[in-house]
Amino acid sequence: MTRALEYVEALRSREISCEDYIAKIFERIERSDLNCYITLNTSALEEAREIDARLRRGGEGGFDGGDGDAAERRKLLLGVPVAVKDCISTKGIQTTCASKILLGYVPPFDATVVAALKKAGAIIVGKTNMDEFCMGSTTETSYFGPTLNPHDKSRVPGGSSGGSAAAIAAEETILALGSDTGGSIRCPASFCGIVGLKPTYGLVSRYGLIAYANSLEQIGPMASCVKDVALLLEVISVKDRKDSTQVKLPNNATTNFISEPILRMSEEDALNAVRGIRIGIPKEFVDGVSTDVEKAFWSAIHAFEDAAGAEYEEFEMRNMKYALAAYYIIAMSEASSNLARYDGLRYGLRFGKDEDWHATFSRIRGEGFGEEVKRRIILGTFALSAGYYGRYYLKALKVRTLVRREFEEAFKKFDVLATPTMPFTPFKLGERIKDPLSLYLVDVNTVPVNLAGVPAISIPCALSPLPVGLQLIARHFEEEKLLKVALAYETIRNAHTNNK
Repeated sequence: MTRALEYVEALRSREISCEDYIAKIFERIERSDLNCYITLNTSALEEAREIDARLRRGGEGGFDGGDGDAAERRKLLLGVPVAVKDCISTKGIQTTCASKILLGYVPPFDATVVAALKKAGAIIVGKTNMDEFCMGSTTETSYFGPTLNPHDKSRVPGGSSGGSAAAIAAEETILALGSDTGGSIRCPASFCGIVGLKPTYGLVSRYGLIAYANSLEQIGPMASCVKDVALLLEVISVKDRKDSTQVKLPNNATTNFISEPILRMSEEDALNAVRGIRIGIPKEFVDGVSTDVEKAFWSAIHAFEDAAGAEYEEFEMRNMKYALAAYYIIAMSEASSNLARYDGLRYGLRFGKDEDWHATFSRIRGEGFGEEVKRRIILGTFALSAGYYGRYYLKALKVRTLVRREFEEAFKKFDVLATPTMPFTPFKLGERIKDPLSLYLVDVNTVPVNLAGVPAISIPCALSPLPVGLQLIARHFEEEKLLKVALAYETIRNAHTNNK
């Protein structure tokens, strides 16, 4: 797979043409039957031609208003193709959340992360397929049909950011953005054999992200390797006054610390950086996983032990058994409130003949939303209704506090926590979609992270023959440590693979 760092270096030295590379990406997408994209960016080739022209001119004209080579060097993602999940606003490009109700909606503004991508010189390839309004773990609830897993087209790619993950695995882009409410970056990263990071809640601006559950979701980077994830995280982690949920970090805690040490690391540096690291393994996250996932997980832990002198210890997190139920109550409650705005009167789905407001409202939502979205709206509305608010929603918030405290206690003893990302390998298309409860159980290892707001990354640890993901979890705003540990494991695994 092409890596972003290598691509930018080759482009700057004019070993490759940006236009040629983007054209090959589009040819690959056109031939593909994976259904990774909903909408393609029709101006991408024109943008690529302009980059080639500016590079030929060198310092003459330059970038960003004539700053020449210095400005060009600041464009960390110059000419890099990036896919954007279809719940993130893109000016001039249709954004549907994979829902019929938003069909034809073209945002008049860019999300903060998309503006940051453009400033860094990236080229938006298109908007990737996803579960409708991020509600799902398979990308099967999309109005535009399911995305297929590149490793086995009869299986799901995970969700809800399945299109982004599959596009990277199929080399239909180099980088991608996803969003993670309860595992929606890490699940498809695991199922498609790529790297996906859910940042600390509040690190990356959510402005322009179409809301599902405001207190849980984060935009995050997806790529084929850890260094590319670090690079993309730096680009999108910009301060934003438009997002009241973004945490105000101290002046010395800028995002530059995230990628700079990671990008400069050699393989030896990566191993030395984590030598003697203390890894905690919560038993509740390992019990009940499939045999092949368990085998791959323990092989990864023992590889850490052998190659980096890591120490690991199993321990209990007793409140995790309540996390899944608490998550779905909170997420569905917030969704029922957020999705109340979609009435088809200002934008999106609209019928030719208007009836009275109540009939129009009901018809548009009835026909515009898919079954899973309607199910979650109904359940969330019930949890917030009089007489049940205290029994369900408030109790779920209390469980969330307990989960967060339990993570905080664990990090007093361990540097990072390690778990399998998903309890099993990718399952067949249609296997779970008709049984919502079994589908919700898919997220058992990922949702506690969102409840606590801590960062977590999924990195491939096996192909057996289907991908298995290793999930690493760190304290709030310790993305640098998380990426170093992930890079060390990537180094160990690459060395093991090359020696076979």
